[in-house]
Amino acid sequence: QVQLVESGGGLVQAGGSLRLSCVASGRTFSNYAMGWFRQAPGKEREFVAAITLSGGSTYYADSVKGRFTISRDNAKNTVYLQMNSLKPDDTAVYYCAAAPRPGVVKDVELYDYWGQGTQVTVSS
Repeated sequence: QVQLVESGGGLVQAGGSLRLSCVASGRTFSNYAMGWFRQAPGKEREFVAAITLSGGSTYYADSVKGRFTISRDNAKNTVYLQMNSLKPDDTAVYYCAAAPRPGVVKDVELYDYWGQGTQVTVSS
């Protein structure tokens, strides 16, 4: 089992920044590809960003490319999502997830473990 705990969400004005963190415990963190997803009210959960086991490769949804940055620190069992130039459309609950497989993992179905989510609200 892998336990994931997100933090760093909050209320921010459009154009502002937030940094989300997700701390993992229970298994060897570096054995898991990590991803961030989000879900807005009335919408399906959508992919935001993913990072490989070592952090050497990343992948982003087109909607956040150039504004968000995913990174990980395997020594701290933590994955981050730096969010800049936030827009009201970024408002959602953000989830981190872990997948026991190599490469960049973009499909929600391939993730085995999920955090409880952290709310991000961007006001206009």
